[in-house]
Amino acid sequence: VRNWSPCRPRRVSASHRACLIARFNFIYAKERLDAETILRPFVCDMETVQRIIYVAAVESFRAAKVAFWKVKINVKDSLAVCHPGGCAALEVAVLDYIACHKDLYDVCCSVHEVICSMNKNPKLPCPGEVDFIVISSLIRELCCLAFSMQTLIPPLDIAFGVDGELFNRTMYYRSFDSDFTAPFVAYHVWPALMEDGSVIVKGEVVTKK
Repeated sequence: VRNWSPCRPRRVSASHRACLIARFNFIYAKERLDAETILRPFVCDMETVQRIIYVAAVESFRAAKVAFWKVKINVKDSLAVCHPGGCAALEVAVLDYIACHKDLYDVCCSVHEVICSMNKNPKLPCPGEVDFIVISSLIRELCCLAFSMQTLIPPLDIAFGVDGELFNRTMYYRSFDSDFTAPFVAYHVWPALMEDGSVIVKGEVVTKK
């Protein structure tokens, strides 16, 4: 770890948070659809395409959070030697340091982990039918975003959905091809963004009877 130096003050974290939320919305509105277009020549079923992208989002956040935890431990051990103040001040310094030195994160390793995990997912096509590396750009963006979201206080995260769960209108929008009278989620299209248990950005689901 580099020698510690004062990083961005916490007072600008609100602006940083807003930028990360905007980035999450842009990925949903643009890059998610680009990934759908990339997958369509390999997978003819739209439901499967949407499942692939949802799993990619969930696994990207999972991999990025694990990587962040490892980086945080190393940075904290290094800064603790020379950082004045108590545990709370050290925690803030560690988060600020990581936020300012994003190259500490080996995103390529996370992308590889995500693709390997997707290859083992029984709900997705078997390896050989489609190589998930074709959406590695989307996975990389999601991993980088999820990693940066962990530097916030409190951190931002996504809700993990389960097929068959009761539709929650405070957490999700129904997809246009949903049965709007159905009370249960058939599958998830995009995860909801959460902050300390509260929904910041709604996700998208398909409901069917």
